[in-house]
Amino acid sequence: MLEVSGLCVSFGGINAVKGIDFAVRAGEMVALIGANGAGKTTTLKALIGLLRPTEGSIRYDGVDLITVPVHQRITLGIALVPEGRGIFSRLTVEENINMGAYRRPDSAAVRTDRDGVYALFPRLAERRRQTGGTLSGGEQQMLAIARAMMSKPRLLLLDEPSMGLAPLMVRKIFDTIRTIAADGVTILLVEQNAKLALEMCHRGYVMESGAIVTHDNSAALLADPAVRKAYLGDHA
Repeated sequence: MLEVSGLCVSFGGINAVKGIDFAVRAGEMVALIGANGAGKTTTLKALIGLLRPTEGSIRYDGVDLITVPVHQRITLGIALVPEGRGIFSRLTVEENINMGAYRRPDSAAVRTDRDGVYALFPRLAERRRQTGGTLSGGEQQMLAIARAMMSKPRLLLLDEPSMGLAPLMVRKIFDTIRTIAADGVTILLVEQNAKLALEMCHRGYVMESGAIVTHDNSAALLADPAVRKAYLGDHA
């Protein structure tokens, strides 16, 4: 579904992503792990079109996305849940959710899909008239995912969904991500909690200083001594 080749991204005089190659097959859950500043968020921003690569190609279902604007990438079936959630704090929960469907003309189907995200996140249904800024961090993360799902993505890009959340809420969010994947949505997950990400995903790529330094299936990465020492807190 997604094939990235020789991707380089620079901004502010910094060469943040340095010629990376990776792929995501339809129906997979793939993790992109690494320390802060490794280039993970920059990579996702390039995939969705918020940053323009200086070199390389991004192919989605065989289409090169490099010159495709953000709104058309969303129409093609790609959605990003950004780091920090990016909700509209002064809009209600329902208005935030509706923003995810702003390019869809099928109002009846939008209502049906909105009912679907409320079923996925019952807590949001209870708070549909509240403004986004009054929600807890976990509820805002739910809202960011619900908004993304309203665009009917086939490929969902998730940037640090566990950031700043209590362990119980993290489990709820990740259980929901599993449900979304089980419904056929392909997932590319950027997550600092490497153990949690690898336990959930089929495969993983490890980024350091803008480069992918290793990749394998998740079981192999979880067992890799170097990965365990660097990212899983194993100092034995």
